[in-house]
Formats: sequence, C-alpha cells, structure tokens
Amino acid sequence: ISFIIATATLAIAPGPDAMFVLIQTITYGKKQGIAVVCGLISGCLIHTTLVAFGLSSFIKSNAELLLVLKLFGVGYMLYLAYGAFKSTKVLNTNKQAVKCKSLWMLFKQGFIMNVINPKVSIFFMAFFPAFLFSETHSLVVQFYTLGFLFMTTSFLIFSMLVFFSSSLGLALKSNNRFGTVLKWAQITVFLGITIFILFTN
Repeated sequence: ISFIIATATLAIAPGPDAMFVLIQTITYGKKQGIAVVCGLISGCLIHTTLVAFGLSSFIKSNAELLLVLKLFGVGYMLYLAYGAFKSTKVLNTNKQAVKCKSLWMLFKQGFIMNVINPKVSIFFMAFFPAFLFSETHSLVVQFYTLGFLFMTTSFLIFSMLVFFSSSLGLALKSNNRFGTVLKWAQITVFLGITIFILFTN
C-alpha cells in the first residue's frame, strides 16, 4: 500500500512524462493520449527488467555507456522538437489536423522516450529496494511485482490526466491562437526533457 501511494504521488507530481501526455492529448485527442500513455508504461517494463537482473548497476558504474545513452536520448528529443517546429499541421485546430498522427506512432514515441532515458532505470534501482516485501521470494520476482504495481498505478493516474486534458483541449480549441501556442508548448516540453536528460545527475 505504501508503495502504491508513493508511486501515485510521483505520477501526480508535474514532470516530463506528465507534460508530454498532457500536450499530446490536447493536440491529438483522447485515444492518442492513451496511446502515448501505453507507450510510456510499456517502456517501464524494460527498466524493470534492467533493475531485476542488475544491469542498471552496470549502467550506473559505466560512465561512458551512460553518456552514450544520454546523448542518444538527447538526440531523439531534439529530433522530436525539430519535427514539431517544422510541422504546420498543429497550427490548424480543425478535426482533420488533430488526427495527423497514428496511434502506433504515438505509442512508439512514448515507448522510445521512456526507454532511452537511463535515469528511469537508476531511479527504479534507488526506489524499489525500499519496498522489497519478502525474505523468501527471489529479488527478481519482487522487482517485477513492484514494477507491475508501478506500471498499473502510473497508467491509472496518466489515464485520468488524459481524460481531463482532453476536455481542456476541446475548450481551448475554440481559441484561434491555440494552434500556435500548442506548437510552441510541444517544442518547450521536448527541449525541457532534453535538458532534464542531459544535465540531471
């Protein structure tokens, strides 16, 4: 119960993932927002596996590998920011424009965005051990149990965010300047995540 409460608190707190879900849902709609959430949550399975089998310890102790992963993550975020900058579709807020990305594309964006951030594995490695619950079950089983609880709780919180941000998006789209503001909001979020990955120890 304490782990679920802690996870829910983390998911509710404003952060790069929550902002990414918020902006994508307002831009493209509720179904697309859920696709992003599913991608982000699926990426957590990779990080849970890394933690369960001890690979995140190797990543943390290998400065060169961590740097490569961070640079790859930064490159992908800059690619997404550039794509948002060059896109003209988000400037038009009619019904056709908000469907310009497929569910698979948004799922893939969320998944890649989560997987390429090595800080998630390191965070799991620091967070999960405080909630190990058994002296008889293997650590792998316990880490996977905590991982699935983390994924389930985060999915529920982010799904609620999708619901509310979708309603907010419908209200905002009556404003003619909404598209321009939304475009630069996406770019700002991508650049913010870039800085977060690159400069956070």
